[in-house]
Amino acid sequence: MTEINEEVWTKLYEAAVAANSRAYAPYSNYRVGAAALVDDGRIVTGCNVENAGLGVTLCAECGLISDLINGGGGRLVAFTCVNQEGDHIVPCGRCRQILFEHGGKQLLMKMPRGIQTMAEVLPDAFGPDDLDEVERS
Repeated sequence: MTEINEEVWTKLYEAAVAANSRAYAPYSNYRVGAAALVDDGRIVTGCNVENAGLGVTLCAECGLISDLINGGGGRLVAFTCVNQEGDHIVPCGRCRQILFEHGGKQLLMKMPRGIQTMAEVLPDAFGPDDLDEVERS
């Protein structure tokens, strides 16, 4: 697995900024780009895609997860997202849940206050392990 050092964070930042430039945000004018490192060394990205029916707008993290799954899956190990100014921003609650599903508690998140684990960003998260208690038919 790739060591997550400053060079990796720089590559993720650059990929998130590039994704941000492709965002479709004609209603809010709030562009978001996201990038993550996958456990196999790939970098996946996403950008927000707004819709006139604002409730069906897609967050950048949704696009990133689509890129992950479409590229063969894997586990996210490091994540960042930026706004149009290039500032690191915090994923919304829905997106934290989506990221948790594909990165787990140990996913490293570059947040405005620094690097945090997903366990710190989304404490007591509900995830796939919680479903083990349910008998599947």
